[in-house]
Order: sequence, then structure tokens, then C-alpha cells
Amino acid sequence: MVCWALRRVTQVRPHLARKASSVYPGHEHQPLGPRPAAPGAPGSTVELLGKSYPRDDYSNLTRKVLSKVGRNLHNQPQHPLWLLKERVKQHFYARYAGRAGAPLFSVYDDLSPVVTTWQNFDSLLIPADHPSRKKGDNYYLNATHMLRAHTSAHQWDLLRAGLDAFLVVGDVYRRDQIDAQHYPVFHQLEAVRLFSRHQLFAGIKDGENLQLFEQSSRSAHKQETHTLEATKLVEFDLKQTLTQLMTHIFGDGLDIRWVDCYFPFTHPSFEMEINFHGEWLEVLGCGVMEQQLVNSAGAQDRIGWAFGLGLERLAMILYDIPDIRLFWSEDERFLKQFRVQDINEQVVFQPLSKYPAVINDISFWLPRENYTENDFYDLVRTIGGDLVEKVDLIDKFEHPKMGTGLRASSMTESEE
Repeated sequence: MVCWALRRVTQVRPHLARKASSVYPGHEHQPLGPRPAAPGAPGSTVELLGKSYPRDDYSNLTRKVLSKVGRNLHNQPQHPLWLLKERVKQHFYARYAGRAGAPLFSVYDDLSPVVTTWQNFDSLLIPADHPSRKKGDNYYLNATHMLRAHTSAHQWDLLRAGLDAFLVVGDVYRRDQIDAQHYPVFHQLEAVRLFSRHQLFAGIKDGENLQLFEQSSRSAHKQETHTLEATKLVEFDLKQTLTQLMTHIFGDGLDIRWVDCYFPFTHPSFEMEINFHGEWLEVLGCGVMEQQLVNSAGAQDRIGWAFGLGLERLAMILYDIPDIRLFWSEDERFLKQFRVQDINEQVVFQPLSKYPAVINDISFWLPRENYTENDFYDLVRTIGGDLVEKVDLIDKFEHPKMGTGLRASSMTESEE
């Protein structure tokens, strides 16, 4: 689950540029390869994960992004994202057990990142005119298939399969700006839990007289189909679950606060913020699941919660990693720092080098039609790869014949 307005990762401290040859060895020597066919070219297809998808006017996948599909950093042992995923799994396995001691939450960390637009949007009650659907913000294979923008794209299918409690972990894709906190691929961990009437009210005084559902009006505190008692119990369980999870990750004495938020697929909805080293940082979004979503998946007698967090965001805070691109590094000096005997062992990232960056000043004319800022960012990433650390818009100008022009600066890591 994700709030479209949220930042994907939280910056912990200013970034010191590193040399490309040490952090991203060999990257500058990688061939760009053949250019993909133009979107909508007759008979052209996108080949991905063993399947072919016909191109159309929606197709906007770049070679840069295609090269990341299937890397699955969250499943690479001893990678920092893997360590964090395993710590979350360890907590849920140890704390929540079902019948005969089996884990209550099942884990899905190898689902295909290719989903339908229905899965990514419609199943989550995201309106047809919602800005999150824009071609400029997503990677589309064609008008009906895309790379998932959030792990919530699998919620409906797993609920439909009869699951009441599960974790989903995977890579997600968004077109975005270029800086130390944003990357076109990042990783999310999603959790869902449903409760029957008996499960939610067990142990509550006079619980046998309480109900999950009613027909009333929607308010800031509840949905129109939920009783206030059921909503408050689900909300309490959700916040308690997340407080215990963050305490497991960051240790005792963690200062936490909750901020009201809006998501199309939960109500009420919240963001969780933690006070880390004296700074309040948003770490996840959560809420009581929209009953319409739950009902459509065939669980009409249940009520539940969901939350979603960005693994990079937490890992950057936990391990003091200053730049999101480092997660894709194959440099042994980076990877060996996370080869620990115990997944709960404290690791503080040690910078690889401190070399000055090269600043480039670029001016160019924009296409007159169908241009978004993310088109330029994708072009920079395709050509410059992970050498480009940051791109800023400096100036915008107009010419009566040439049209609109931009002036931008880019920061590029230096070599030795």
C-alpha cells in the first residue's frame, strides 16, 4: 500500500559523491544494446520474463528499467534489503502463530512484477481519472499491462484465494525525478490481515453482542458499513502490530506518532512517523481496508487492515545508507558490509570514497507535444546510468519560434 504523494525514501544526511569506478564498477563500459522498437510500431512486442506483450501508444519501458526486472534484490542473501525483509519475516513468524503453531502470515516474495492495469488500479478502487494512473508516472508495457507501481496490486487476488493474513514483498516501478532518494525501481513490503467477528471480539467483555457491520454514514473515523467498535479494534490491532514491528527493527524506546492520511483503498488511513536521531521520519502508510474491496474479493464476513512500507526507505535509515543507487551496487566493498552472522546485527554503512562531483549545465528545447519531466529523467538514466546522481531544473524560457526551453544541471560522480 502506498500514498501517491509520499516521498519514496527518506534522506538521512547529505550525500558525499563517490567515484563511479568504485561504487558502480564497469557500468560506464556497458553497451547500451539495440534500441527497442518505437511504441506502437506494427508487430513490435516487449519481451519480458519469458512472455511477449504487444506494444501500443502506452508502451514506455526503457532499456534501463528492463535491465532491472528480475534482479530481485530482496531475495539476494546478505543484501541489505534481504536482511530487512528477513527481519520483518522473523518478527511476524515469531509473534503471530496460527493453528498448531504454524505461522499465521504467509509470505509471497516472488510474484511477477508484470500486472494488469485492473490489478494495479481498479481492484484497489483507484478512480479512472486519478492522477496516479498517468503514463508519465508509470511504466506501461501496453494499455492493459504494466510494471506494478505498488505491491498492493496483488491484494485482491490473494484475498480472492481465501487468505486472511499475508505479506507481499517485491520490486515496484515508478517514473520519477533523479536524486539520492528516488530511483525508477524500489522495493515494498505489504501486509494484510482480516478478522472474523469471533476473532475480533474474542476476549472483549460482552463481545458476543457486538457486530462488525452496520448501515450508517461515513465519517472521519469509520466507513459507512463498519461499526465504530469494530473499526476501533482493527485500528488498535494495526497500530499495535506496527509499533511492535518498528521496536523490533529499531530497538526499545522508539518515539512514534500517527498522522492522518488519505488512500483510496483504506479508511481511516494513517502514516507512521518515527523519531530517529532527533528527526521525525515517515516510514509507512496503513489503514482499515475499504470494505468494498474486501467484499469484491469474496470476504464479505471479514474486516481488516493493511500496511505498506518501502524497504529502501527503512534500510537507508537503519543502516545509514545515503544514496538509493547504492542498493544496486555490485562493488564488493559495499556488499561485504552486510555479510553478517545474525540478521539483527547492527550495521552502519561505511562510505567507499569521498571524491568531488562533476556539475554539468545543460540547455535544450522541449518537444511541442506529449512531454513530461519524467521523459527527460528516463533519457538521462538510459544514457548516463547510475553515474548521474542528481538533476535540477534551473530555468525555463520561451522562444516565439522554438517554443519552450529548459536549463538543467546534473551532478555526475567523478572517477579517480
